[in-house]
Amino acid sequence: MLFTITFARLNNCGLEKYNQVMRAKFPVTVHLLFFRDDQILLLRRFNTGYADGQYSIPAGHLDGGETVMAAAAREAEEEVGIKLKASDMTFSTVMHRIEAIEDDERVDFFVQVHQWQGEPFNAEPDKCDDLRWVDVNRLPVNTVPYVRQALGNHLAGISFGEFGV
Repeated sequence: MLFTITFARLNNCGLEKYNQVMRAKFPVTVHLLFFRDDQILLLRRFNTGYADGQYSIPAGHLDGGETVMAAAAREAEEEVGIKLKASDMTFSTVMHRIEAIEDDERVDFFVQVHQWQGEPFNAEPDKCDDLRWVDVNRLPVNTVPYVRQALGNHLAGISFGEFGV
């Protein structure tokens, strides 16, 4: 959605009005899809202020000046204690998400992790109270809805989706 705001500008000829389109400025989030056979790694959000008590996948915000794959590697280590290289992952799907209830808009990148060393563990117990492998075809009822849709997009080979639009 674009909003048009009228601004007044002072120039040599006096007061001039013009329309300027306000550009979108919202967070970009990176999500990690860890698969093991027919299972996906899920974590239950806890004490975060968003979707607490619901299952999601490891994820976090893209920092300024950071690539999507660098953010994915950083989040993997922060949330599940796994060190990744860019070559361990591939792009899966992207989603433009607008959640009116939360008054939130963002772009979400989903990255599939193909290889890693060790077993993922809950590295952020202050933000996650359960980490488990779940049958990809039997997600918990309390899975975050946009994550459920993005996973479906991934499994169907759909590279772009919208949620809440």
